[in-house]
Amino acid sequence: MSDNKVILNYDGKSFEYPIVDSTIGDRGIDISKLRDQTGLITLDLGYKNTGATISEITYLDGDKGELFYRGYPIEQIAEKSNFTEVMYLLLHGELPSTEQFSSFENNIKKYNFVADELKKLIDVFPRSAHPMGVLSSLTSALTAFNPKAVDVKSKEELDLAAELMIAKFSHLCAWTYRKTQGLPINHGDNSLNYVENFYKMAFRLPNEEFQMDPVVVAALDKLLILHADHEQNCSTSTVRMVGSAHTGLFASISAGVSALWGPLHGGANQAVIEMLELIEKDGGDVNKWVAKAKDKNDSFRLMGFGHRVYKNFDPRAKIIKKAADDILGKLGIQDKALDIAMQLEKVALEDEYFIERKLYPNVDFYSGIIYRALGIPTEMFTVMFALGRLPGWISQWKEMRLKGDPIGRPRQIYQGSPMRDYVDISKR
Repeated sequence: MSDNKVILNYDGKSFEYPIVDSTIGDRGIDISKLRDQTGLITLDLGYKNTGATISEITYLDGDKGELFYRGYPIEQIAEKSNFTEVMYLLLHGELPSTEQFSSFENNIKKYNFVADELKKLIDVFPRSAHPMGVLSSLTSALTAFNPKAVDVKSKEELDLAAELMIAKFSHLCAWTYRKTQGLPINHGDNSLNYVENFYKMAFRLPNEEFQMDPVVVAALDKLLILHADHEQNCSTSTVRMVGSAHTGLFASISAGVSALWGPLHGGANQAVIEMLELIEKDGGDVNKWVAKAKDKNDSFRLMGFGHRVYKNFDPRAKIIKKAADDILGKLGIQDKALDIAMQLEKVALEDEYFIERKLYPNVDFYSGIIYRALGIPTEMFTVMFALGRLPGWISQWKEMRLKGDPIGRPRQIYQGSPMRDYVDISKR
């Protein structure tokens, strides 16, 4: 707590509320006694100015375009680290030693399988089912197959549940993809690292030898790192809210998957591809659609440009742009939609209209391009997002449980009918 205080003058009285300091970034006003002292609550639609917790995991500054995992800038993490190491960092707070990394990786590999009965569940879904609906259902079903990881009461049990979740979730994501493609289910390969294992499980065809492409693996690894955590966003807040009731990890993550499914949250990279396909179908005239985006009387908006939080260049976009360029160069894909994307990128980086408004290409723009280039169906993009966001969700859930945060219970301001008497149906 800071020595500074905020004084509220209300109804002829003064009330003092302490300032909560931060390491960097926003400070807060502790209003936990506000309702008891004044009978008032705060109204903050969408919680845009409300701190629901004190966290040590991720920091972002939208104005400066900064993102730190446990204090490490995302630029350094993306350049020097790998996804497994990032998972350890988020979960345990520090970068692992060689021994810690090896132990963590081996623990995940120990659970690198999913019960055969779970295959029966995925079989009952029609191929037309949305992959996120399938993934959410399968994640929740893990509760039944791992009952000891549900009612956790110690840090050791929390860590075990986390390692189980990490190992099995990659299977569920890969299986969900293969369900959409009508392909047989693959199991894990413990000779591979986490990203390679997922890549093989998802993309190995039954009638040919699988070739591990290091460029593709590197791009996937980078994407997963960049999506690993992003502070108190909608899905992360959902995981923490559900977990605050001491709901098990699998059910809490399932709720996070459902929140991410929403088009206003995790569906942004899918919207990018749908926009590119719309422009392509219209003839591919980029200038026409850029003009529509600039016209304030036109409802059309370019998807994948600008960001709700970042008022500067999304730091993740700078990193993933190179991976997108590498993928397109390596695969030599001829795709009109991707050609349109490159034209739009050039406009956004050079046109004064976009520069003045800081409408730079964001991470969703480039991730959509990469997934498209890899042949991943559009409706699977959010599943890939979920695989990357998993360690952030788990870390936030774990932090909340270890700190003993109270159950989430927002207040409301009621503006409905005042009390009234019941009227019998014959008299209405």
